[in-house]
Amino acid sequence: MLQKKHTPRSLLFVTGLAWLFDAMDVGMLSFVIAALKTDWNLNEIQLGWIGSVSSIGMAFGAIFFGILADRIGRKDVLIMTLLVFSVGTGLSALTTGYVAFIILRFFVGAGLGGELPVASTLVSENVPVESRGRTVVLLESFWAGGWLVAAIISYFIIPTWGWRIALLISASTAFYALYLRYGLHESQSYVKKYVIVKRPKIIASLKELWKPKFFRATLMLWIVWFMVVFSYYGMFLWLPSVLVLKGHSMIHSFGYTLIMTLAQLPGYFVAAWLVERLGRKWVLSLFLMGTAISALGFGNATGISSILIFGILLSFFNLGAWGTLYAYSPEQYPLTIRGTGTGIAAGVGRIGGVLGPLMVGSLISKGVSFTVIFGIFCASIIIAVITIVFWGRETMGKVLDE
Repeated sequence: MLQKKHTPRSLLFVTGLAWLFDAMDVGMLSFVIAALKTDWNLNEIQLGWIGSVSSIGMAFGAIFFGILADRIGRKDVLIMTLLVFSVGTGLSALTTGYVAFIILRFFVGAGLGGELPVASTLVSENVPVESRGRTVVLLESFWAGGWLVAAIISYFIIPTWGWRIALLISASTAFYALYLRYGLHESQSYVKKYVIVKRPKIIASLKELWKPKFFRATLMLWIVWFMVVFSYYGMFLWLPSVLVLKGHSMIHSFGYTLIMTLAQLPGYFVAAWLVERLGRKWVLSLFLMGTAISALGFGNATGISSILIFGILLSFFNLGAWGTLYAYSPEQYPLTIRGTGTGIAAGVGRIGGVLGPLMVGSLISKGVSFTVIFGIFCASIIIAVITIVFWGRETMGKVLDE
């Protein structure tokens, strides 16, 4: 017997809140890193490892939970991922040492990495084709809301009450998993397909990704995800710290980051409006090119006005691109390998998320200029654009499952 269907709006809100909580934790980490530098007297390489270990966990989580979602369903896996990251965040708030903190950040990252591709797959399968892309981009817009909440909490809580209280607030999102247990329904496409027949075999699913029919799509997604995540985490996890290194106080850097974060929301909304008009391929390419140009400008910015202008543009274009990528990825595959294909692509991307923060920490410690650092990110994004233009195919209007 099939379960009750969500309306697109209710599904967007229910899964969007889970997305917001994940973003709140990731966003808060960038502020926690700046605070830990002072509290634990950490150097730039140690700070870079905090972000990178989180990305290693996200790579593992995206692959593991993505495959699991094709085996046991999208809903149960979504709840699992939310619990893993919430409990891990709460325990990390209680740690007193660097090693224990980064170990727990691995498990936090695993929950975060698994939730995002599974949630986008769930939404893609339950929204009408004419609004599917827009809805998934709007789902990603909850990420901006999470970063905004993280910036507000960090601005008002961390300087006065400390980073531990901020992380405990983030950990309280575990209670939302209890609501999801009863308030969220399984993907209708998944239930119709597997209520009677056997689930797909893991090895068979992995082989399917590289068959001629899906080879180009898989390779394209792996390259694009790697470059996008490499540049995003390299730039945004270091953003408050970069502002401090440019000569601004920690409290001012938090405030400036909050202003830049506000630009993420219109970036999502513009992308959501364009994605059902221009298509996924060209909107993604357009927003990534805007990101590349903004990154170059931010790296060369010196005065606070230019820093804010290019920082705002960077947030606008980069997060609009993220939303489009999450809409684009599940549309490359059929139901049987959709969770696996999307999850592994996101997992490959998280490898870039490991290397990005580490690279920034290493280059800063060697005295390399921000012009060079952000120039590297600009080049990586241009590679992603070239890959999409030549290997990507348009999926707007494509019916996912009969």
